[in-house]
Amino acid sequence: MMLGLLLARAGVEVVVLEKHVDFLRDFRGDTVHPSTMMVLDQIGLRSRFEQLPQHRVSHLAGIVSGREQQAIDFRGLAPFEYLALVPQWDLLALLADEAQKHANFRLHMSHRADAIIERDGRVVGVRGQTTSTADVAPPAAFEIAADLVVACDGRHSTLRAAAGLKAHEFGAPMDVLWFRLPRKESDPPETFGLIERGHMMVLLNRSDYWQIAYLVPKGGDAALREQPIDVLRESVAKLASFLAERVDTIASWNDIKTLEVHIDRLQKQWHRPGLLLIGDAAHAMSPIGGVGINLAIQDAVATANRLAPLLRGTEPIPESALASIAEQPC
Repeated sequence: MMLGLLLARAGVEVVVLEKHVDFLRDFRGDTVHPSTMMVLDQIGLRSRFEQLPQHRVSHLAGIVSGREQQAIDFRGLAPFEYLALVPQWDLLALLADEAQKHANFRLHMSHRADAIIERDGRVVGVRGQTTSTADVAPPAAFEIAADLVVACDGRHSTLRAAAGLKAHEFGAPMDVLWFRLPRKESDPPETFGLIERGHMMVLLNRSDYWQIAYLVPKGGDAALREQPIDVLRESVAKLASFLAERVDTIASWNDIKTLEVHIDRLQKQWHRPGLLLIGDAAHAMSPIGGVGINLAIQDAVATANRLAPLLRGTEPIPESALASIAEQPC
């Protein structure tokens, strides 16, 4: 969405495909760092961004065996001395609204790109299917021609697989259970981590509830789910005693989502002729620190800065320009 906005502003005709019917999903990448806020400031969206519902965090601490250890401190940084926890659907809606002010920008919701279209060794578009429910509109196949296809479809990228690009997996020792518990005004105000022998949990302050990341050993989710939900409840209560009276709001394992942590990077290149991959599709990030969304936006800025002038022209985008995206800062 950020790339679409920047290219549209630069006079490039842009089509953005979103496979869901709306943005209202329980994202994990809601952590907006100063680097992203600087981008929003530079493109004139700072005031609108600051009107979004958000919780600002100036420092992050870890409580290790009952002892607080400061981990990250934004205080003293200029012009933003905090990170903002902002619902990602609100940020996406803001970017979409701004982009749609440009006649050369189109956003197609409920459009899932399934495959690339190739001609003479070059990617020239995508094909896919609409994902509307049958009572609204039956699914329909579509094709979209493009001078450049940019795949931003995440760590399990469909277009990456279709293009035959391989990622090197660096491995990760953990997966994350993702759930929420009610929050009270008397609770600690900070966003923080809790670490005890064999256990780690991160609590994100979302004003009226805690968004909680509970770490488990890689691949350990299935074995844990075979046990009664009380096993998880008791562990959460032991790590954060102030939540003990609320853990029963976790009704069953159905309330728990699992994030399989992948850390990878495309092995040789992020591109093929007519195709570029950015964000998690090119380099899946660890969830620690919430850096993924911010690095993806940096990818978008770098891509727009490098390619917008070329996309306004009539010649095919040279591979050297696509290759440079992986190397340059935004």
